[in-house]
Amino acid sequence: MPTEFKYEIEQQFGTLSSSQSSTGTSHSKEVNLIAYGDAEPKYDIRNWTVNADGTKRMGKGITLSREEMNELKKVLDDMEEELKGE
Repeated sequence: MPTEFKYEIEQQFGTLSSSQSSTGTSHSKEVNLIAYGDAEPKYDIRNWTVNADGTKRMGKGITLSREEMNELKKVLDDMEEELKGE
């Protein structure tokens, strides 16, 4: 029998973008800290859909460890500095 997919959003950091369709469905790209199953929480950048009935569904995304998130921050900081110099 398949194992139930479990996750818990432990902390919401922010929404990168959001939109709403004419059918009442909303879409957002969020940065969260999520625990999948019984594993340690990971940083998560992912698309989310909230249907008109209030049900929330996760879309495609990426999960990062704390170390990977720190490296991503360094890369983004370097990019910002490079763009300022242009």
